[in-house]
Amino acid sequence: MDSTITIYCKNTHTYHEVPRGISLIQLKDLLGIQLQYPIIAAHVNYKVENLDFLLYKPKDVEFLDASSPSGMRVYVRTLSMVLACAVNELFPEMDLRVEHPISKGYYCTLQWHQNKEEAPEDEKEPPVVTKEMIQAIKERMLQIVAENRPIYEEEKQTKVVMQMFAEKYNNESSIFETLGNPYCRYFRMGDFIDYYSNVLLPSSGYVTLFDVLPFKDGMLVRIPNRKNPLILEDSIQQEKMFSIFQEYNRWNKLLRINNVSDFNVACNAKKSFEMIKLAEALHEKKIAQTADMIAEKRPKIVFISGPSSSGKTTFSKRLQIQLLVDGIKPEVLSMDDYFVNRVDTPKDENGQLDFETVNAVDLPFFRQQMHDLLDGKEVALPTFDFTIGERVFKGRKLKLQKDSVLVIEGLHALNPCVLPDVDKSLTFKIFVSALTTINIDNHNWIPTTDIRLLRRIVRDYKYRNFSARETIARCPSVIRGEQKWVYPFQEEADVMFNSALIFEFAVLKRHAEPILAEVPKFCEEYTEAHRLLKFLQYFVPIPEKEIPPTSFLREFVGGSSFRY
Repeated sequence: MDSTITIYCKNTHTYHEVPRGISLIQLKDLLGIQLQYPIIAAHVNYKVENLDFLLYKPKDVEFLDASSPSGMRVYVRTLSMVLACAVNELFPEMDLRVEHPISKGYYCTLQWHQNKEEAPEDEKEPPVVTKEMIQAIKERMLQIVAENRPIYEEEKQTKVVMQMFAEKYNNESSIFETLGNPYCRYFRMGDFIDYYSNVLLPSSGYVTLFDVLPFKDGMLVRIPNRKNPLILEDSIQQEKMFSIFQEYNRWNKLLRINNVSDFNVACNAKKSFEMIKLAEALHEKKIAQTADMIAEKRPKIVFISGPSSSGKTTFSKRLQIQLLVDGIKPEVLSMDDYFVNRVDTPKDENGQLDFETVNAVDLPFFRQQMHDLLDGKEVALPTFDFTIGERVFKGRKLKLQKDSVLVIEGLHALNPCVLPDVDKSLTFKIFVSALTTINIDNHNWIPTTDIRLLRRIVRDYKYRNFSARETIARCPSVIRGEQKWVYPFQEEADVMFNSALIFEFAVLKRHAEPILAEVPKFCEEYTEAHRLLKFLQYFVPIPEKEIPPTSFLREFVGGSSFRY
């Protein structure tokens, strides 16, 4: 066997003969690779690997820093392990739970250890997290970082790993049952062991930038800025978003479902139909309550906004029904019909058509039509023909009646520049998103963007003839547009609605896996496809026959009774 292998470094666009068995960190030093920010990990044949990964065969290698999505995930996962270790050393009778992202950081709580055998009525009140406790945790984290403790990735028989985690964490071994593999990987830092869904940094010393602050009943872990990881993200106020997360977390606790393993146990116990009915009933109740609020306020315009694949269209259709029940006649308009003709669409910094910018909408024409409608005039409504990329008129006309309300749905509907001179008392604003409220386990959260990305992959493949590769390739520009044009206005909403369903991943799994499997292993998009395929392995599939035809999920997987 040759003692050397050929490596192609994508950072330098060069081939190199290197010793077989060389680690990525050794390769980095050998080639003198330097990036704008400290190197965090690498793509090896488009899969994320840690810097201790050994190379035995010819590979394509691309080193990553924290400004890349994959690199930032590795950094934050490692930060989570340092945090969990600090909590374990200071408060061994408690468990850390990374609840969800908020305010450009992560909201975390502490819980008492609880055995699987404990009944719901035996559940203890959560511990009071004081400022002194949080300061102690932060200082211990800084100490762990200063000690530069090595982080080892280890693998043993699943039954052995389950026993190790059961002895240390009481109920934290169930995630390994979910995976169903004969061997399981876990991570060790000194005597502390933990499970993470993907790779970590080689040691705690890499995690040099973070902060931990008191937040609500827990703490907020601040992380590096995604564009400039040498500084921390600026915290922002997201009170309404936090309230939505907490509301759904309370519902999950009533169902005794906090993590994926709880969900899978319930599904295996034939309780998936019950979950579907409860989740759908919650959605219907929230939409009915929103309609009642509108009926009480009697605005002239209802704006519905939200990021891509959040379910804005289904929400507007279901709200329309509830408004009719309240004696209000809704006239639903889509801002997509007010796009400028494609030849006039602005371009982004890369010279590509930018459909996410508010300037892709013909604002003067839109404003004129809205003012005419509010003045009692009849207008000829446009329809945007996406096939030819032009606005057309098909004879649809509209004149508002006394009991009418305009319901305007669109990406930019909450942006104040859309109708700047309309009295706020005449408007009602709704923000729709899909906020994941279930975690893999206490230390592994599910990014809120994943549910929308999987929805979009399934919908685009089924209805728009786009491959998963094409949808994933467009993702960065979509996310940039949302961060610039959508999220800054979400807290201005009168109502925030979460369109996610607790059982959704288990249904999307059946549809998404074969689509993602078509992504070639030799392209950039394979990194994301591979990550999503690994993620979907955590869920047991469930049948969708009990999902009603008005469900938000039907907009993406098919079978809806609404026309889109």
